[in-house]
Amino acid sequence: MEWEIYLSGEIHTKWRHEIIEGSDKKNLPIIFSSAVTEHEASDSAGDMLGRIDSNFWRDHQSSKINSIRTRTMIDRCDLAVIKFGEKYKQWNAAFDAGICAALDKPYITLHNQEIIHPLKEVDGAAMAWAETTEQVVEILDYITTKE
Repeated sequence: MEWEIYLSGEIHTKWRHEIIEGSDKKNLPIIFSSAVTEHEASDSAGDMLGRIDSNFWRDHQSSKINSIRTRTMIDRCDLAVIKFGEKYKQWNAAFDAGICAALDKPYITLHNQEIIHPLKEVDGAAMAWAETTEQVVEILDYITTKE
């Protein structure tokens, strides 16, 4: 079986690359997908529909375009990995976790100990909480290759 894993959340570090590279080194049967990770491209996704002067409506328009991809990828995935970073609040990641929970899609959260308390409900619905990308790769190895 080839697994579809959706990588959600923080876009300012190389955590996605580390998971993909670690999985590739183990030759895991995984196809990865993700939201658009280029910040400016994501912010301007709705500009093709006409430039809007209000930041609220520009963000609203772009979020709807971005959600076409996000919802489709979450719906198709077998599992999501949702990363919460240290520098920025990832409200979109929390929203993706909520979508996964509502759709009964299993997900793994990835974050440090300092934000356990604000993520207690998100972690409560997760199948696992990892602190490192190496732990995520080990989980992926276990679920995709062990008989």
